Amino acid sequence: MTNRSPYKTIAVASTFSPRFRQVLAEAKRIQERFSADLHLIYVGKRNEETARKFSDALAQLELPVDSTIHYEEGDPPETILRSLAREKIDMVVAGALEKEIVLHPFLGNVARRLVREAPCSVMLFTRPAINPQPLRRIVFVADYSDYGLEALKKTLPFAAAESCERLYVIRIITTFDRARASIRGDATEGEKPQTKDEEEDALERFVLSAGATDVPMEARCIRGNTGLAASDFVQSVKADLLVVPMPKNAAAIQQLPSNIAWVTDVIPCNLWVIR
Repeated sequence: MTNRSPYKTIAVASTFSPRFRQVLAEAKRIQERFSADLHLIYVGKRNEETARKFSDALAQLELPVDSTIHYEEGDPPETILRSLAREKIDMVVAGALEKEIVLHPFLGNVARRLVREAPCSVMLFTRPAINPQPLRRIVFVADYSDYGLEALKKTLPFAAAESCERLYVIRIITTFDRARASIRGDATEGEKPQTKDEEEDALERFVLSAGATDVPMEARCIRGNTGLAASDFVQSVKADLLVVPMPKNAAAIQQLPSNIAWVTDVIPCNLWVIR
């Protein structure tokens, strides 16, 4: 994983919130997993107080005290997005929730904007910890594109490094998807109406095409009236990480497929968007 790391630079979007150090600790763990350079993006002015807070936090977490810190002023989402593009960052790590809302794990505004508009991969943590816990159960949302396959190949070594107990590769099949595939005469291979066995066989072939791995894997077709059936599945297996491939798009706001669009509002666990 370290020899062919897909990420050379990882940034943490930081504010001095109550969970600042926890998010920074998670970013350190991800940065080490990918052997990447760590950058910090802070929305606010650089002064003696902010410099001291960063120095203390970096020392506590045994990060280099000369780590690159980008001080940005302005609207938080806009300035973070601008900094990511300017510095050509490969992945941004951030907290997912702006505040705890019991039973309603809604994404905070900054996290939502990152999922939709960041020019790089995004990893969000719902409950960051000073001592990060291994991501033992991972759910990967499959599409059968070349990009989806490359994203699965990126996920496998990360899952192995986390000593993943089970990697679920799921295909979300909604009532709307099936109806659309039946109506369209020009449906693509992935959209053609298929029997239950054909759909499961296609998913198995996709998983096998990613190559050999020691990570225990399980392929599942998730069916429901809406894509939220996938969110229910993620919670039912007590997943630690949800992985969603999203190819880069020239559009400022990227549209997720309808069956996974809910992830821009509701987040059932930690989230990794692979661009």
